[in-house]
Amino acid sequence: MDTTLKDPMVGRVLDRRYRVDARIAVGGMATVYRAMDTRLDRVLALKVMHPSLSTDEAFVGRFIREAKSAARLSHTNVVGVYDQGTDGTYVYLAMEYVAGCTLRDVLRDRGALQPRAALDIVEPVLAALGAAHRAGLVHRDVKPENVLIGDDGRVKVADFGLVRAVDSQSGVTTDSILGTVSYLAPEQIEHGTADTRADLYACGVMLHEMLTGAKPHSGGTPAQVLYQHLHEDVPAPSALAPGVGQPLDALVARAAARHPEQRPADAVALLSETRAARGLLTEAELDAVPPAAKGATGSPVGGPEAGAAGADGGEARTSVIPRPVLSGATEPLNATTRLAPPPRAPEPGGGGGGGRGRRRPRPWMLLSGAALLLVLLGVGIWYINSGQFTKTPAVLDKPQAEAAKVVEDAGLDVRVTRDYSQRVKRGRVIDTKPEPGERIRHTGTVTLVVSRGPEIVKVPDVKRRPLAKAREALKGAGLEPGVVKRRFSEDVPSGSVITTDPTPGTERSPGSAVALSVSKGAPVEVPDVVGDDEGAARDELRDAGLKVKVRGKRVFSKEDEGTVARQSPADGAVAAEGDTVTLTVSKGPDMVEVPDVEDKSEDEARRTLEGAGFKVKARRIFFGDTVFNQSPGGGDEAPRGSEITVWLR
Repeated sequence: MDTTLKDPMVGRVLDRRYRVDARIAVGGMATVYRAMDTRLDRVLALKVMHPSLSTDEAFVGRFIREAKSAARLSHTNVVGVYDQGTDGTYVYLAMEYVAGCTLRDVLRDRGALQPRAALDIVEPVLAALGAAHRAGLVHRDVKPENVLIGDDGRVKVADFGLVRAVDSQSGVTTDSILGTVSYLAPEQIEHGTADTRADLYACGVMLHEMLTGAKPHSGGTPAQVLYQHLHEDVPAPSALAPGVGQPLDALVARAAARHPEQRPADAVALLSETRAARGLLTEAELDAVPPAAKGATGSPVGGPEAGAAGADGGEARTSVIPRPVLSGATEPLNATTRLAPPPRAPEPGGGGGGGRGRRRPRPWMLLSGAALLLVLLGVGIWYINSGQFTKTPAVLDKPQAEAAKVVEDAGLDVRVTRDYSQRVKRGRVIDTKPEPGERIRHTGTVTLVVSRGPEIVKVPDVKRRPLAKAREALKGAGLEPGVVKRRFSEDVPSGSVITTDPTPGTERSPGSAVALSVSKGAPVEVPDVVGDDEGAARDELRDAGLKVKVRGKRVFSKEDEGTVARQSPADGAVAAEGDTVTLTVSKGPDMVEVPDVEDKSEDEARRTLEGAGFKVKARRIFFGDTVFNQSPGGGDEAPRGSEITVWLR
């Protein structure tokens, strides 16, 4: 049964311009339809975001920004982006329609490809990526599903800058996750970063798959595949396909190097290396049939075989590309539109002649039929008189007064509500309830939803407010408290807001983040209190506007007992008024008995004194090596860590 018959989008006209003709594919973020641009009379592909994602303003905003970036690309190997817009709850992207299939379809149907065919595909892919890289764009999701091969053999790359990770509401499955992680660069997995070299890694993996018919890393779960990306190099294609030449092994190793600095700078550089590798291959190497090929015939890539791979229009084939229009008896919409009538029941008596098997209708049967006819006639008269219907007029994007007049002229009542719209001008109709074209009684009411214009809020003035109060004020205005930076201020009390970014009065969309700069108070230079009496140190720090905390455990130090041995922060540091300085109080030097090392060799004396916790300074008379005197002397007490002088002769 054709699934397009169940899709409510089929037959709609989005934005009063794009007529949706058939559903092509369904993905995690959007559904792709074949549509007709009624204004320019051309077939195109319409990607409509799923309603569950269209309510996420941040996601929609990113979708729109990146669509604009992708539309800047004008290259023969890039799927063109024509338009982007919204129609009520529908957010859509109008793009070039490519009749054909994807590289995934080719790999599924043909297995591994001959090196010549693989290079014929990867070179235009690199040309497309090179144009994007030089324009400052990174694809971030290069994979066979995003490489389109037209029926005319042209290779195009789709979904530039539009594919990102989608949260749980996109409903992705383990299989789709595996399909994506197989081409992620190690730096995307480990650090979440993706520059031009991440696209090259995906191309290297894709080239390996084309040459061998298998992905270089495989596993039953995404975690297993991710681990291999991080810890294992992409193997040489010749290990699985012995006919692959050494230049292609080197090319795959260069593109899919685990460390990004070992890859070329961008796709333009890799394209140059790819063409150089092709030039080093012999004709036999270019036309070698890999072991994993499925009945390869040498037909040009994108020819009849490739076209047939995508001709069934099934959603399981791919979720990212338009499908060729089916024709004739294979068109799904024509496949189930007619049913053969049931066979006629045999007449009693074997259907013989003379009419002997036929029965004349009985009188009670005639009366029952007449009664039934009267009932049906009465129901029909009631329906016509009491249930008259009309259709809701199409008044979208009309000024409120004009739309109301159209509805009233149709004999319907008008009710007006208002809502915000980023696209429809203030005072014009965004939507109607019922929707245009829906059936409504002649006595019914049509609700016009009129645009208030873009929804914006102003950043409130929260200067000098405590941080908690400032956050409450921002949330109350429909904004989100953003990054908090703390800095010194002599004017604003500690913990209160100094400034906001954007500044007060700036207009922003609801939900936008506002950064806050919060005061740490006036700066205070921490005084040096090491060696001071504990009480005097407390007073000096408090006079400077600082709080004092004394550690309960005292330590041995060179400072006198009861004085400050250490402080944190140290002297000279800059703290905020009201910050705390922690003091450690000395319990005096740790006195240790000095070992007697006279008449010992220098090495033995050093080991003995250092083992007791002292430092050693040697003074030599002539060239002797025996200790004849020491200071302090053996048996005396000295602070642990102090220096003992020995004289040698």
